[in-house]
Amino acid sequence: MVGGGVGGLAAAVGLRRRGWEVDVFERSAALPDAGTGLGIWPDALAALDRLGVGDAARRAGRRQTDGTVRKPDGTVLGTIPASSVHLLTRPALLGVLAEALPDGVVRFGAAATLADCAGYDVVVGADGVHSAVRGELFDARVLRSGAVGWRGTVDVEVGAGGETWGRGGKFGLTPQADGRTNWYAMGRDLSVFADWHDPIPRVLAAATDVLRHDLLHLSPLRRYVSGRVALLGDAAHAMTPDLGQGACQAIIDGVVLAECLTGDVEEGLRAYDSKRRRVTQRLAARSLWLNRLARVRRFTGVRDAGLRVALALAPQPSWSADLERDELAG
Repeated sequence: MVGGGVGGLAAAVGLRRRGWEVDVFERSAALPDAGTGLGIWPDALAALDRLGVGDAARRAGRRQTDGTVRKPDGTVLGTIPASSVHLLTRPALLGVLAEALPDGVVRFGAAATLADCAGYDVVVGADGVHSAVRGELFDARVLRSGAVGWRGTVDVEVGAGGETWGRGGKFGLTPQADGRTNWYAMGRDLSVFADWHDPIPRVLAAATDVLRHDLLHLSPLRRYVSGRVALLGDAAHAMTPDLGQGACQAIIDGVVLAECLTGDVEEGLRAYDSKRRRVTQRLAARSLWLNRLARVRRFTGVRDAGLRVALALAPQPSWSADLERDELAG
């Protein structure tokens, strides 16, 4: 396993439960001790249940409340149904997964190439959007969405989360159980949001460790498998964060991969590719479309009217529309 992030650790836990010996090569020196929140949808929670860590993940996080979508002046456009979604910080989720592995499985401070993994029966590239494994075997391009993302965590308590959509960008809030708040934004700079409705100015005033990054995505791969090498998570289908599905799909990738590898290896890898490629690429395309919609600078009134209708008709989230329940059966 090259990469010890969410998808890599999920795959490692799943494979060990099926009798595989697993080594995880992670270039970081240790698990992170800080990070913003991840929304874990019911299908990803079900995948964690199949790994035997679902209850631990629920205890480590909190159930989200429904969020509100607003315009910059505070006008409500609708409600985001989110009460079946759990919020965990990235360190908490990684900790839950790591605790399900014996000591020594994850080799911290250890980068690995395909040459380093030549003696393994299966190699899994779980090494992120700039995957070295993918670069050696697969033809794909890392693309800029044209958007800049900002995020952080502040010691400001807000009553409820949600998103605010304005001209050229959006701002989101997700409250944590400890009274702190995760925030994220998409726009050319943070001054864009200075006069948006409360509590956005208060959150920005309290923000210190602000992370800025270009929002990237991956051109669609023709396959996630080459010989006995498989890709998962961002290495396979990096997407913009607009659907909040990156971590969720990485978890599911890891579970499905492990459940497919119960017999012939090459047949199992082909099954994994068949089950996961179409689903994740469709979600990535939808996320990119939402990203572009959120950044429009003209006809925002038409966009907001469409949002109002879409939110009014949105069902309570249970399973992702692109994931069939039996896909988790391997």
